[in-house]
Amino acid sequence: MPSQLPLAGQVAVIAGGAGAIGYASAQRLARQGARIVLLGRAGGDAHAKAAALPAVPSAGGAHCALEADLAGSAALARAAAEVRERYGRADILVNSAGFTQPVPHADLDALNDELIDAIFTANWRAPFAAIRAFAPLLRASGHGLVVNISSIAASTGIGSNVAYCAAKAGLDTMANSLGRALAPHIRVINVSPGVVDSHFVPGRDAAFNNKQAATTPLQRIGQPDDIAAAVEACATTLLFATGSVIRIDGGRHLGAA
Repeated sequence: MPSQLPLAGQVAVIAGGAGAIGYASAQRLARQGARIVLLGRAGGDAHAKAAALPAVPSAGGAHCALEADLAGSAALARAAAEVRERYGRADILVNSAGFTQPVPHADLDALNDELIDAIFTANWRAPFAAIRAFAPLLRASGHGLVVNISSIAASTGIGSNVAYCAAKAGLDTMANSLGRALAPHIRVINVSPGVVDSHFVPGRDAAFNNKQAATTPLQRIGQPDDIAAAVEACATTLLFATGSVIRIDGGRHLGAA
C-alpha cells in the first residue's frame, strides 16, 4: 500500500497565491497532498491557476480561488468563513502577497506618506490581518502553520526602499511575537528571500538580475521554486520550528562574493 502524502487531508490558504512565489508554493503543497485555496484580489488568473494545480483525491473538495481584499479585516473574515464552510478546516496559511516600489534610500521626499502607508499595509498589516482571521481554524487543526514571505531587506537594510525594509523587519518581529503567543497549536515561520526572478519589484530587468547574481556567493538569483521549497519544508519536515526566520538567498546577506 503506498504511503500517504504528508499533507493529505490538509487545507493550505495562500494569500497572494496567484503570484510567483505564492503559486510555486501552491504547486509544492498540492503535490504533498494539500487542498489549496488561492486567496487574492479580484481579477487575474487565480481561478485558472487553481484548476491547473496537481489534483488531490476528490473527497474533501478540490482546489479553489477566493477573492478578498487582503488588507480588509471584514473581507478576510468572510474568506475564512467560506473556507470553513467549503472544507471545514484550514491547516496552513502562507502570506505571500506584498507590494513595493523602488525609491532611492537617500531620496526622503520621494518616499511620501501615501507610499509609506501602502507599503506597511501590504507587507505588515495584511499578513497580520490574515493570521487574525484564520487563527481559529488554524488553532482548531491542532498543528496550524503560518509561513510569511519576508525579505533579507529586513536585516540588511538594503532593498527597494526604506519603508519596505522596515515593514519586513516588522514582519520578522511578528514571527517572534506570534511564534510565542500562538504556540503550541500554531507555528509561525518566516521565509526570507533575497533577489528573486519575478516581476515583484517594478523596473528590475535581466541586467539587474545578472548583476545581482554575479555578486551573490552562489552566483545566481533565486527562483520562485527555491522559496517554495522552503515553504514546503516548513509544512512537512521542519516541525520543531517556530518563531524562526529562514534565509533563502544564495548567501546574499553575506555580502558580495
